[in-house]
Amino acid sequence: MLTTKKLLISAAAAALLAAPALAERGADGQLNILYWQAPSIQNPYLSGGTKDIESSSLVLEPLAYYDETGKMVPALAAEIPTVENGGVSADLTTITWKLKPGVVWSDGTPFTAADVVFSGDYCMHPEGGCNASTNFTDVAEIEALDELTVRITFGVAKPFPYGPFVGTTTPIIQKAQFENCMGAKAPECTEQNFGPIGTGPFKVTEFKANDVVLYAMNESFREEGKPHFSNILFKGGGDAASAARSVLETGEFDYAWNLQVEPEILAQMVEAGKGIVVTAFGTSVERIMVQSTNPDAALGDERGTVKHPHPFLTDKAVRKALSLAIDRQILVDAGYGAAGQVTCNVLPAPAIFASTANDWCKTQDIAGANKLLDDAGWVRGSDGVRAKDGVRLSLLFQTSTNGVRQGTQALLKQMWGEIGIETELRNISASVFFGGDQSSPDTFQKFFSDIEMYTNNFDGTDPEKYMNSWTCKEIPSPANQWLGNNMPRFCDPAYDALAAELATTASLEKRAELAKAMNDMLMEYGAIIPLIHRGGVSAHAVTLGGVKMNEWDSELWNVKDWHRLPPS
Repeated sequence: MLTTKKLLISAAAAALLAAPALAERGADGQLNILYWQAPSIQNPYLSGGTKDIESSSLVLEPLAYYDETGKMVPALAAEIPTVENGGVSADLTTITWKLKPGVVWSDGTPFTAADVVFSGDYCMHPEGGCNASTNFTDVAEIEALDELTVRITFGVAKPFPYGPFVGTTTPIIQKAQFENCMGAKAPECTEQNFGPIGTGPFKVTEFKANDVVLYAMNESFREEGKPHFSNILFKGGGDAASAARSVLETGEFDYAWNLQVEPEILAQMVEAGKGIVVTAFGTSVERIMVQSTNPDAALGDERGTVKHPHPFLTDKAVRKALSLAIDRQILVDAGYGAAGQVTCNVLPAPAIFASTANDWCKTQDIAGANKLLDDAGWVRGSDGVRAKDGVRLSLLFQTSTNGVRQGTQALLKQMWGEIGIETELRNISASVFFGGDQSSPDTFQKFFSDIEMYTNNFDGTDPEKYMNSWTCKEIPSPANQWLGNNMPRFCDPAYDALAAELATTASLEKRAELAKAMNDMLMEYGAIIPLIHRGGVSAHAVTLGGVKMNEWDSELWNVKDWHRLPPS
């Protein structure tokens, strides 16, 4: 059974979530949103950054969303297809979507099944890189049966056929706008990628990469009286603490996302009475990705590719020692408080999918880590740093710029120092680190360092497409414009076989068994070192109603319902 934790708020604050009476569209004026990680693109197919995926969700819509409880709800679809209603075939090889009639793009042209077919072809193009490729696993064909009916055929029986076009990672893009942007040409279409035409409640009027996006209400939006706001100022940049302050203390912004701020500081800000902190637990895990390839710049275009193994992180003893040396509870207490929990899994939820096989990581074991390295032949030098065969255990550790993350880095450096591992810390602007610029050497997908740290999760409650992230074909490389999801470059045919079996398994209990086995394989190998199961933490003004905090999809999933309330 799915469980979701939410911050308890007062009855008065809860009343702010009540829907307003039907009013004229745009009557509430401007909505000010702050994501301290600034958007770099408005095409989620070309970026793995949450700030890009969520900002574009104001414009681009999928066939269905996951709501705040993890339940699928129709967006552009008329209903959710199931076996019971005939939308999913009895043999589980097809899913047929009926589209809502009368929907138009913001330019006034009709939205049809041809746009859905095109969106799938766009992501699955063999010459392109698509950040959402795992959503289309096993898709054999997408076809328009008529203008309002789309059938997706899978090459195998698909017990969970909701990968394509469910959730904000796979929205529908307009064929007329993007048809000349297929494959290798996709990143070159700046105008389209910065200003997509959408069916959502808003449309882009100005885009400044890594800075600000301006949106105006979509006059053609299908729901009467919505959106309630006439325009949105979507500001990026700064840091999490200043973002929190802008809502909770100064009231300059209406909504601030991802408040990765020390809990005691956040509590002080709330006392100003101008904003409400909202939180929910989903599947977000702050984790360390462990590089298995050599990121040395001297390798040129082949750096960070599978042609060149890492000089020391291919040693399992080193990977295991890194994890054993970590006191995760200290990391939780110092940076997250009630919004964090120690985890030893990259797949922490829903509960049926959470493994207990890796719980050894919950207890720091410095002696055990040192013994592992001693037994593997890594000897301390006069400076205390271990080495073997002329190779020093010296890490370059990168993450995004954020006070909590830099604090976590400092603590980890100290812990690893106790086992003879030297660590150089590097932080990169979040807008760049999570950006979609394939020419930048500093993205988390290029991963030109030894280890890197960030949080990731998946939309919905079924982990199939998420666990597919670490299949061999998902390794980022020049061939896919560095848009794969397998940052550690982990590749094991046995893992891929489990992924294939999961894709065709119907029983929930068996799916859970397979997903846990995949999680455990990643943990045992040490490709990923999980740290903290994070709750999403954001804040909104006391005058903003309609917000439903959502960790299963975009936090902006129901922005059409957000509205202005008078000050209390």
